[in-house]
Amino acid sequence: MTVVAQKPSFASALLASYLAELAANPLRTKALTSGTLSGLQEITATKLSGMPASKNPDDYILGINKRVVQMALYGLLVSGPLAHTLFELVTKRFIGKEGAKWKIAQIMSTQLITSPIQNATYILAMALFAGARTGGQIKAAFQQGYLKMMKTSWVLSPLSMAFAQKFLPPHVWVPFFNLVAFVFGTYVNTTIKMARLAQIKKEQRLRDAEKRARDEL
Repeated sequence: MTVVAQKPSFASALLASYLAELAANPLRTKALTSGTLSGLQEITATKLSGMPASKNPDDYILGINKRVVQMALYGLLVSGPLAHTLFELVTKRFIGKEGAKWKIAQIMSTQLITSPIQNATYILAMALFAGARTGGQIKAAFQQGYLKMMKTSWVLSPLSMAFAQKFLPPHVWVPFFNLVAFVFGTYVNTTIKMARLAQIKKEQRLRDAEKRARDEL
């Protein structure tokens, strides 16, 4: 009886190709992945938040929204290489170590090292992209968003790490954590944009009320 080999699905072939590239060129692959996902994250968050497209020509580079370009470059040049370095720093210390105490130690290392650094870098980048230039403006951005991000990370990070430890082989951890980071980043970005949009609408209502009051005089 002849057994016909089943052709792998497109998704399986794509994942296998990505993992092969990741094994051969980890830093480059993670940087390109992060750049792509960061740009896509900005596009997705803009759509979900209902933020209207800017009519200012200065907000576009070659027809692409400047923030999308900034986020893609941030992912390519900062977030991707940083995530690679921190991932290697944490995971290499636990290679070959089994047992609950080592799994807990790995989760704690992520909480105390990886998440604080990545979240701080993200807040700093977002503040700079939004026009913050002084120490006071950057401090205000951290006061507004850093603790909220850390609280979410303290819940999401251990759950995702525990899930990966329990159900996933180590070689697929990187794409899994990329997916988690994309969803988390999109949520944070969407929340920020919705708050900004609500503030813009509030300011517009106040201006309209002031105009009506002046017209009635």
